[in-house]
Amino acid sequence: MALSLSAASHSLCSSSSSSSTRVSLSPATVSSSLVAFSPSSHSLSSLRSSVASSSLFPHSSSLVQRKHPNRGSSNTVVSPTTCAAAAASDAAQLRSAKEDIKVLLRTKFCHPILVRLGWHDAGTYNKNIEEWPQRGGANGSLRFEPELNHAANAGLINALKIIQPIKDKYANISYADLFQLASATAVEEAGGPEIPMKYGRIDVSAPEQCPEEGRLPDAGPPSPAEHLRDVFYRMGLNDKEIVALSGAHTLGRSRPERSGWGKPETKYTKTGPEEPGGQSWTVKWLKFDNSYFKDIKEKRDEDLLVLPTDAALFEDPSFKNYAEKYAEDPAAFFKDYAEAHAKLSNLGAKFDPPEGIIIDNGPAQGEKFVAAKYSTQKKELSDSMKKKIRAEYEAIGGSPDKPLPTNYFLNIIIAISVLVLLFTFFGNNNSSDYSGF
Repeated sequence: MALSLSAASHSLCSSSSSSSTRVSLSPATVSSSLVAFSPSSHSLSSLRSSVASSSLFPHSSSLVQRKHPNRGSSNTVVSPTTCAAAAASDAAQLRSAKEDIKVLLRTKFCHPILVRLGWHDAGTYNKNIEEWPQRGGANGSLRFEPELNHAANAGLINALKIIQPIKDKYANISYADLFQLASATAVEEAGGPEIPMKYGRIDVSAPEQCPEEGRLPDAGPPSPAEHLRDVFYRMGLNDKEIVALSGAHTLGRSRPERSGWGKPETKYTKTGPEEPGGQSWTVKWLKFDNSYFKDIKEKRDEDLLVLPTDAALFEDPSFKNYAEKYAEDPAAFFKDYAEAHAKLSNLGAKFDPPEGIIIDNGPAQGEKFVAAKYSTQKKELSDSMKKKIRAEYEAIGGSPDKPLPTNYFLNIIIAISVLVLLFTFFGNNNSSDYSGF
């Protein structure tokens, strides 16, 4: 978004000359030749895979007209057998897939393009349409060629290629869930907030169910603030959420040859990681923090990208209130971003079960002790801490209902011992020889 949920450039996954038709989770990279996921699939075999650049949003159809072979084709980028029926997801497989996504992120540095993948699948939602899947949103339709051919989605074929092996491994996860799982995990692994996600999204099953082109935002419209509101209000989002989501531009870079925006290379992108080049919004463009807002506000570095939709955040009075706040308060930004990201990821989705599936990050390891939590003001102890204190008390014979029993005999022995020591000490002092003075 930048807000354009549409940048052709945010892919951090580098290209190689490999001719393999599938992608592994190893650091080996994706072919830049004409590829197909499976020899037996009706795939995007004629779509050229441009790898690695990375922009969460920038796109301007007026600046870049991308040529997409087979436009209008009903082909899908995955084997038809994998999407013949709509399906929700298995919680255990979701947890395992999240760990595999973490490995993928640590080896291929593809955080930005995976964030963009989830956003673009969800960002087609229209709150004015009730019917599913006509309303768009997070339903996995982005895996089909007609939607991938939308100019706003240029380059996202690369995200699908790197995520497809995980889908192959975990057949009981829907594409809609996998896209959103990858997006949220990418934010968290880059140092961002934990996103309160739920899963169980049902996939669309045919390319005819893809939304029409034009629902995602541009980066350089004539009236940037008005354009952002037109697009995001249609999704049911407000000004605070628009600005918070824009902050994800702290990740990634834009490549002019793919999006029409940015420099071919800067001092921050010339060495990668992975494929070098492009122009980033922030200095540390693989770290999720509030640098995006601080750098735009200070306007201190010409090597950092500022799109018209980025600048609008500090020009429009309502947007500026939030942008200024996030530049000064990273905790407020993280809180609002996590809530906005979770909301975006649910837009238009149809869940099975209806309440969704919650996955956690593993069994609880006990409460982490934070001194300030217990040493300032009067704080109510958590239930887990109360249980811990009670267990330790009962372990030495105590009971919540009565005090520890008194051992009178032991107390008498201790008292006599103390008296003997005192008598011995003072008795010796009284018989001492002080003639030396």
